[in-house]
Amino acid sequence: MNIEEWEEYRYVESGISAFINQMEESSLKKMVEHVCNTGGKRIRPIILLLSCEICSGTYYQSLNAALAVEMMHSASLIHDDLLDQGIIRRNLPTAPEKFGPSKALLCGDYLIAKSIELISPYGKKVIRDFGRAGMNMAEGEVLDLRLDEDDFGESSYFECIYKKTASLFAISASIGAYTGGADEALAGRFNFFGNSLGMAYQIVDDILEFMEVVEGKKSKFTSQTLPHVYTMNMSKEEAIQKSIDAVKMHVNAAKDTLMTFRACSARDKLFQITDYITLDMLENI
Repeated sequence: MNIEEWEEYRYVESGISAFINQMEESSLKKMVEHVCNTGGKRIRPIILLLSCEICSGTYYQSLNAALAVEMMHSASLIHDDLLDQGIIRRNLPTAPEKFGPSKALLCGDYLIAKSIELISPYGKKVIRDFGRAGMNMAEGEVLDLRLDEDDFGESSYFECIYKKTASLFAISASIGAYTGGADEALAGRFNFFGNSLGMAYQIVDDILEFMEVVEGKKSKFTSQTLPHVYTMNMSKEEAIQKSIDAVKMHVNAAKDTLMTFRACSARDKLFQITDYITLDMLENI
C-alpha cells in the first residue's frame, strides 16, 4: 500500500508545507521543518480526514483539525525523545540530538500552541476531546517512566499505551466524525475504532522492539513492552504469541466497528490502514 499516493496524504503534506512556509526564517523554523518533514506516514491526520468523509464531510471542513492532530503528535515525539534520550528517529537525528534539549523542548511547546490555534474554531466538543487527549498523552508518559516498578503488570501496561498512544488515534477518528456532521453517538463509535486501532498499533511496535527488528530508531532508554511483561510468567515464544493474540483482538474490534459505518471508498481506506500498521507489520517476524 503506497499511502503517499492518496489524496488525503497530499492534503496533509500541503497543509504542513504551507504552515512552515509562512513562518519567519529562524532556528525555530528549521526545527519545525526537521520535526515535521522526517518521513512520517501521517496516519493520524489521514484517519481524521477519512472519518470526516465517511460522515459526508469534506477535507475543507476537517483539514485544520487534521493538522492540529499532526502538530500534537509531532510535539509528543519531541517530548518522547527528550524522555528516552532518543538519538535517531526515522533514520535521522532526533530534534534534541540535532538542536539540543532546550531548543527541542521549546519547539514542542510551539507545536502544541499551534495545534490549539488550529483546533480552536471547531467547537466545544472537539476542543474538549482534543485537550483530554493531550492530557492523556502526558499521563501515559508519566506511567511509562514507572515501568520498572514491581507492580507494573498487564493492566498498568494497557492503561499506559491507551493514554500515550491510543488516545490520539481515538480522537483523530472521533474529531473527524464531528467535523463531518456526526452526532455524539456516531462519533463515539469512531472513537472506539480509533482506540482499538491505536492499541493494536502500539502492541505491534512493542513486539517489533522486543524482537529487535525496529529500524531507523535508536534511544538510550526504552519502554517496557508487552512481551516483556508476559515473560515474567511464561517463555519468550509464549509471550510473543500472547502479544500477537492481543493485536488480533484489537484489530478485529476495529474492523467490526468499521463495518457499522457507511460503505464508501474512505471506509475501504480505513480498512487498509488498519492492516497496514498492524497485521502487515507482523508478517515477516
